[in-house]
Amino acid sequence: MRHAAIVLVVASCLSVFACAQTAEELVNKNIQAKGGLDKMKAAKTRLAVGKVKGGRGMVLVVKQMNMRPDLVRQDTSIQGMTAVQAYDGSVGWQTQPFRGRKDPELMGEDTLRDLLLAADFDGPLVDYAAKGNKVEYIGHDLVDGDDALRLKVTLKNGDIIYYYLDPDSYLEIRRETLQFIRGSVRERVIDLGSYKPVDGVMYPFSISQGTKGNPGAQVITFQKIEANVALQDSDFALPASLRTEEKKSGLVGVH
Repeated sequence: MRHAAIVLVVASCLSVFACAQTAEELVNKNIQAKGGLDKMKAAKTRLAVGKVKGGRGMVLVVKQMNMRPDLVRQDTSIQGMTAVQAYDGSVGWQTQPFRGRKDPELMGEDTLRDLLLAADFDGPLVDYAAKGNKVEYIGHDLVDGDDALRLKVTLKNGDIIYYYLDPDSYLEIRRETLQFIRGSVRERVIDLGSYKPVDGVMYPFSISQGTKGNPGAQVITFQKIEANVALQDSDFALPASLRTEEKKSGLVGVH
């Protein structure tokens, strides 16, 4: 009985070790599929411009700018108005003219969740341990009837992202995010496709997202994605009108 117990313990340890190794291997294969770590980190800035088709034939133009290490700005324009959400490395701010709020305002922690994900230049899988993220391989699953490899990524803040990798290319074909906010869970499904190389790195040029009940509610089609474009810190900087408010609120350095 004692010998059997020892065998079971050893088998259990080996199983856990194998799962950990498999998760690490899948992360590495995903990074290699995208072009490899060196090429990914050679990009210091990134500009993506695309369109979103809305109701009644309306088309929104979306632009996202990223700069290392963690600066991001997202502009959404239609009919001469532009909404902005930006993170300058420590504080998030926004303008919401579609809601009648044209003046810049600070973003709260809950609103900032998605923007902080977008600010992660290489994504949560790259250098995941150094970022405080945990990655687990939890087996095969189906995405629209096709086989996929499923990774569970627990972020440093406790939110969870499920990555679905194509078993042939190892590129992400779906992400499911679970954000835990004030006792509730906010879920989102993001499908990725039409991958193309940009300076040797693969990017999805088609992204659809929505809830589990309506996963394709919003479809973004990118016309261009460029790396190492000329961007400045001022593109992301907190507007002057908010600097005094930032100091009063104590949001400096919030991550």
